Amino acid sequence: MQEFDHIEALWAKHTVDVTISADEMLKQAKKEVSSMRTKSLLNIAGMIFSFLAVAALWLFFDFQSWTTHAGISIIIIAVGVYTVILYNNYRIISKSDFTVNPNEFIAKLKLYQLNRFSLYNRLYWFYAIALSLGMVLYFFEILGHMDLWVQILFVVISFGWMIFCSTLVRKAVIKKDKERIDLLIEKFERIIGQFHEHD
Repeated sequence: MQEFDHIEALWAKHTVDVTISADEMLKQAKKEVSSMRTKSLLNIAGMIFSFLAVAALWLFFDFQSWTTHAGISIIIIAVGVYTVILYNNYRIISKSDFTVNPNEFIAKLKLYQLNRFSLYNRLYWFYAIALSLGMVLYFFEILGHMDLWVQILFVVISFGWMIFCSTLVRKAVIKKDKERIDLLIEKFERIIGQFHEHD
């Protein structure tokens, strides 16, 4: 047992100094930025699809109530505004190249991070409230043709899903997004530091 403790103590003292070259770190960081750009594009594509799918309801169904039309309009406006905001955020990191102007690129990453934080906080609530109002108005006509227990079940599931997304999912996404961008900014700052050391 003493041998094991001795080996464990030696292992604790032993630290491996792993150094990654600036080129390797730059390659990793560029790959992460590329992944962020791809995810942003996929989010935008998903929002455009949602916009078109909701708008298509007017083509395939003949709604009688004004509340249904108002609900669809509110949903389309909310999705459209959110899509434009996502696109503007994407543009911040889409055209920047670290190798051309490193400090400007890091400044744009920080701006992107602030915009994402705003998107998940203040703007998220606008989006969630607008979608909820749109859904209530949209389903007002449809729910009138259903049994009371189905109406109650639908309302409970809808509100439960909104609360789940607004609390647990949103907080987890904010935390993960912040950590990821912080790490990326730190990597680029270390790369700049390594390049300056070699000058």
